[in-house]
Amino acid sequence: MRWLKDIVLCLCASAVLLSCDDAPKHPDTLAKGVIDISADESYQPIIEEQLKVFDSSFPEAKITVHYKPEAECFKDYFDHKARIILVTRELTKAEKDRCDQEKIFPSSEALAGDGIAVIVNNQSVDSMLDIDELNGILTGVYKKKYTAVFDNQESSTVRFITDSLLKSGKLGTNVFAAKGNKEVIDYVSKNPEAMGFVGMSWVYANEDTSQSGTFIKTVRTVALENEKDRQFYKPYQAYIALKSYPLTRKLYYINSESYHGLGTGFANFLGSYRGQLVFLHAHFFPLKEQITIREAKVNNQ
Repeated sequence: MRWLKDIVLCLCASAVLLSCDDAPKHPDTLAKGVIDISADESYQPIIEEQLKVFDSSFPEAKITVHYKPEAECFKDYFDHKARIILVTRELTKAEKDRCDQEKIFPSSEALAGDGIAVIVNNQSVDSMLDIDELNGILTGVYKKKYTAVFDNQESSTVRFITDSLLKSGKLGTNVFAAKGNKEVIDYVSKNPEAMGFVGMSWVYANEDTSQSGTFIKTVRTVALENEKDRQFYKPYQAYIALKSYPLTRKLYYINSESYHGLGTGFANFLGSYRGQLVFLHAHFFPLKEQITIREAKVNNQ
């Protein structure tokens, strides 16, 4: 009977090996391979910082990020050009229905909070604005003439302002689109009658400079009034966390991988302790780690 048992074991082992050979093989894993992803261009500075840390930890992984307006990121997602996208909203009901029809099984999660910064020329007298004044500027009825500049007409910034601030109302004829956040800052710095709207990470001074942790000096970052407490806030990290700053939003990943591929590995990293620490140091508010905010009193004596 011993020989019969050996034969059975051999047959079982052969069956397992054959089943392994038939299993689908994928070109990438959680920690290695090559992949292209799409990201909202307003997040380019923070995503570049995340990639530096990720690349140092996973040298066999190569992620190429294509920075685009948010609308184009979603197009890449459904055209199967990007298995993972980094954007400022989750899928709509219509998009989820499309996923069902096309057998796409998405996963998504909010990673960090940030805000849209409002910037003006250093010569501008308007360094503090309430929401009604901001609406007036964007619709072209404000007492002072402003040219309002966005990064792209299909950007997340335009969508957020239109949906959240204007309540789907129309932007005025004084509103224009540049070719990116950097171009918005450059235009505002040279034009006293300009007002720009950019991703928050674009207005913070570079971490390599002595001004790290402060806003860039080429333009002025506007303080906006919170309608609840009537206080004015700039897009500082604590005010993003408490949602005191009016133009607060979130960064999401949306992933369509049906296996543990490199896109999933990068999404996991962004939500891990190290990824969340990168967000924290870049003045974003991490949403996957427990952060304690304490009030502090300054003694002027």
